[in-house]
Amino acid sequence: MRRRTVTAGSLEEILEATEPGPAPEQPRPPAARPATADAHGLRTEFAFELPRGYVDEAGTLHRHGTMRLATARDELRPQIDLRVKENPAYLSVVLLSQVITRLGTVTDVHAGVVERMYATDVAFLQDFYRRINSEGHTRAAVTCPHCDGAFEVDLSGGRLGES
Repeated sequence: MRRRTVTAGSLEEILEATEPGPAPEQPRPPAARPATADAHGLRTEFAFELPRGYVDEAGTLHRHGTMRLATARDELRPQIDLRVKENPAYLSVVLLSQVITRLGTVTDVHAGVVERMYATDVAFLQDFYRRINSEGHTRAAVTCPHCDGAFEVDLSGGRLGES
């Protein structure tokens, strides 16, 4: 099997060649959709609660959301994005905007939404992304600073002390 070096130009050609023509706009999931597992038991969406929350243009605070598992295309697409080429640190903004399916009542989560999030929340989402895509779960091992007892917490939040 012959190996080929992929450059930014050839990556763009590969993505365009494998992408079908313009497709009709896919509807986003409803705002109240819970994190689910498909018929095979594979969990593809994970609920989360932001530490601070996203404040939209109307002043509404959004803390609860869902993130889906990333695909190979999700990880390749930012590599050809001009904003990422100009500033590699922008990669996480583009990547997160592709995999966050809902944030409160906001169902159109785009790079502009992620840009306006507090740094604390972006760091939380980066760690959450890494956990669900690399480790397959949202649990983290922690140690109590008072008794040195070890236990796990679920980073998706929902109850007092878990977000």
